[in-house]
Amino acid sequence: MSAPAWTYSKGLHDLGDGCYAYLQPDGSWGWSNAGLVVSAGESLLVDTLFDLKLTREMLDTMRRAEPKAAARIGTLVNTHSNGDHIFGNELVAGAEIIASRACDEEMRHDGGAGRLADFKRHAAAMGEAGKFFAEIFAPFDFEGINVAMPTRTFGGELDVPVGDKTVRLIEVGPAHTKGDVLAYVPADRVVYTGDILFVGGHPIIWAGPIRNWIKACQLMLDLDLETVVPGHGPITDKRGVAAVKGYLEYIEREARKRFDAGMPAADAARDISLADYASWGDAERIVVNVATLYREFSGGAAPMPSIAELFSLMAELRRNRRTGA
Repeated sequence: MSAPAWTYSKGLHDLGDGCYAYLQPDGSWGWSNAGLVVSAGESLLVDTLFDLKLTREMLDTMRRAEPKAAARIGTLVNTHSNGDHIFGNELVAGAEIIASRACDEEMRHDGGAGRLADFKRHAAAMGEAGKFFAEIFAPFDFEGINVAMPTRTFGGELDVPVGDKTVRLIEVGPAHTKGDVLAYVPADRVVYTGDILFVGGHPIIWAGPIRNWIKACQLMLDLDLETVVPGHGPITDKRGVAAVKGYLEYIEREARKRFDAGMPAADAARDISLADYASWGDAERIVVNVATLYREFSGGAAPMPSIAELFSLMAELRRNRRTGA
């Protein structure tokens, strides 16, 4: 079935032959997707959600759809280390948790849900950055989360059996984060991309290099694929992959021009036209993308702004775009 047949609605979508996508519109900050693959009574979950309530609701929905295979999920794959893909891990009790080695390292050193809970508690004291942080993460509850860590790690590729089929894990990071992974189901021509793909929203480059991300998009374009489940946004096909690849190539070119001209990163983020992507959400992420690209272009010499500085600049850009300033 082709991608246009899928509606972008909250909940579990049956992709056919034991593959499912769990979607959370509108796909903006924290509203991520997940996947489920079942075969011969076995199951593999791709990612959990941003808090325990959301993850519990998702798991309950999956168990209603697949009461035998999803009653006890045997394998959980974390596509990367961002909280909106891992914070519900503890609810998948007894599962083998698989991630890339780089993802595992990030998960163990980034402060987890406690760090975000602390940010939310002190947001009022963080000025514009805190106000923006509090606004976008208001729907999520980070208190009392104890993130279950990977029990198995890999590098490169790993084939994971699920009943009568195979899920091929392909490490494509560092890109969005240091340890991004695709979960590809060759028999069903389905791929779960994690945050290598944002559909209808601007990607955010926390790690880079951008060429790795562009290569990951090309890899998907070269695969035998019909259905693409992004980390955020509606189900798509190769057209969605091509759109993200084009965006990345565009901002790399535009940021490079401004870097070579000596324009500061913050000014470049304000200056780059996003008119061709006016329908995409979260345009303020250009701030992070340009800062990461400048660090890359400089060979690491250009300092990366702090999280507080990045959120402050994103808040300013978001406000100015809304008011037309």
